[in-house]
Amino acid sequence: MYVTIADFIREWNWEAMFTQKVLEGLTDESLNQKVYPEGRTLGRIVWHLTTNIPDYLAHFGLKIDLVKNAENVPTSAKEIVETFKQVSSSAAKAIEEQWTDETLKEVQIAFGREETNAQILMGLIKHIIHHRGQATILIRQAGLKPFGVYGPPKEDWIHIGVENPPL
Repeated sequence: MYVTIADFIREWNWEAMFTQKVLEGLTDESLNQKVYPEGRTLGRIVWHLTTNIPDYLAHFGLKIDLVKNAENVPTSAKEIVETFKQVSSSAAKAIEEQWTDETLKEVQIAFGREETNAQILMGLIKHIIHHRGQATILIRQAGLKPFGVYGPPKEDWIHIGVENPPL
């Protein structure tokens, strides 16, 4: 759990960098990839991941600019990548400027339960990781090589000396 804002910002920047790398692997065509016919597209998932950041923080009392036209999923992967970059940077700045280490201990109602602001921030990171995982699977299904977040994708195992990667 985060004890200081600096603890959170360190992890936020780390996870945002990984997410940025995943998003940079998108193509305009891949944004239409779905797990099943009625499912959300890859574009909708990564746009939700992006636009939810300021919505989430605003819900818990931070003043931050929301994404304009958030209900309209862009058809440009580049637009999503650039928006995520701007949003993740703005989120870090808003938290650093508006909350303190003491603020992290304050309790709010989050999704029907009491949570400290530190837990709320952890929830934001978990939300991003959750959708980043979904995106990684859809990127693979779209025929693209996903960025290796916590380990290499299958194509890169050979570069670390493993010819037959574990299943």
